[in-house]
Amino acid sequence: MDYQFSDRISSLKPSAIREILKATSQGDVIPFAAGNPAPEAFPVDDVRKITADILANDPITALQYGISEGYSPLRNTIKAYMAEKYGVGSEDDDIIITSGAQQVIDLTSKVLLNEDDVVISESPSFIGALNTFRSYKGRLVGVDVESDGMNMEMLEDVLKKEKRAKFIYTIPNFQNPSGVTMSWEKRQQLYDLAKKYGVLILEDNPYGELRCKGEEIPCIKTLDKDGIVIYSGSFSKILSPGLRVAFTIAPKALIAKMTVGKQASDVHTPVLTQMIVNEWMTKYDMEGHIQKIRGIYRKKLDLMCGLIDEELGDFVTYVKPEGGLFIWCELPQHVDMLKFCSVAAENKVAVVPGIAFMMHPEDKTQCIRLNFSTPTDEGIVKGMKILGEVKKQF
Repeated sequence: MDYQFSDRISSLKPSAIREILKATSQGDVIPFAAGNPAPEAFPVDDVRKITADILANDPITALQYGISEGYSPLRNTIKAYMAEKYGVGSEDDDIIITSGAQQVIDLTSKVLLNEDDVVISESPSFIGALNTFRSYKGRLVGVDVESDGMNMEMLEDVLKKEKRAKFIYTIPNFQNPSGVTMSWEKRQQLYDLAKKYGVLILEDNPYGELRCKGEEIPCIKTLDKDGIVIYSGSFSKILSPGLRVAFTIAPKALIAKMTVGKQASDVHTPVLTQMIVNEWMTKYDMEGHIQKIRGIYRKKLDLMCGLIDEELGDFVTYVKPEGGLFIWCELPQHVDMLKFCSVAAENKVAVVPGIAFMMHPEDKTQCIRLNFSTPTDEGIVKGMKILGEVKKQF
C-alpha cells in the first residue's frame, strides 16, 4: 500500500545523527551522547515505599481517571513550592500537570502556532523542542547563544523583522546543548523585548535545580507582570524521567486552552505518578535529595572538565557550565566534526554532533555535545582517554 502521510509528519526528517548514535545501543559503548540522570540519583527506596502506601491506602484514586488540569493536591503543592522558593506564579496564573516537559512544549505550540508562524529560539537548542515546533509547521528563526545567554541585539533585529513571531523559546539555566546560563541582565532584557514587540516567552527550566556552582538567578517568570511568560518545570531530572510528571505555570487564558489541547491528546497525566510526586514533595526530604544529586553532578562535571583539559587541551574550546548535564565543545575549523563523531563511535564512545541542535540542516557548527550524568565515573575517565586518542587522528 502507498501510505499518504500528513503534511505535518511528512515534513519531519529522520535525525541526521541516527547512524552515528546507533552504536549507543551496544552495551560496551560509553554514552557521552545520552542525557539521562545518573542511576545513583534516583530515590528508589522513597518511590518504592510511597507507591506501596498509595496502593494500600488509596488505590481507587490512583487507578481511576483524573481531571485534565492535574491531581489537585499536587497542583496546590507545586503552586506553593514555586511561589515560596522562586517567586513564580501570580493570581493571574494557573497550573496544569503534564506528561513530561515535552508536553508543555507541544501544548504551547498547539495552542499558539499556525502554519508559518515564527518561533524564535536560541541557536543551538534542544532538538525535542525544535522538532515539535517543526511538526506544527512553525518557522524557526535562531538567535546565537553567547557565554551569558542569547544575543540580545540579534534578538531585537529578529523581532523587528519577523512580524509573525509568536513566542521566544529559551532554556535559561544550563542550556541544552550549550550548558550556558543566561545572566540576570539578559533575562531582564529578554522580558522587556518580548513585551515591547508583543510576543510570549516559553521559559523551559528542566535543569534549574541542578546548580553545582555559582549563585541562583531568578526565573524570567518572576518579572511577569504582563501575562507573557509560560513557565515549564519538570521532575524528570530531580526525581524520575520515567514517571513523566511536569507542569506549566502560565496565564489562566493559556492554561484553559492547553487543558483543551491535553484532553485531545492524553486526557490527563497518570494519577498514580502524580500522587507519588505529591507524597514525595510533602512527606519526604526533597530538598535534601536535591542537594545530594547536586553533589553527584558536581563531582561528575568537575571530573569531565578536568579530563577535557587533560586529554583534549586546546583542541577544543568550551564554557564550563555551572550545572545541568551537558558540556558543549567546539572543535578546530580544520576538523570534520561529523567524521570526528564517527571515529569516536567506532572507538566505542558516543557523542552528539552539534548539527542536531541547529535550526536548519544547512547551519554550520563545529561543536559536539558531551553528557556527564549518564556514564559512570570510570566511564568518564575511559571515554575521555579514548577521545584523547581520537584527537590524534585529526
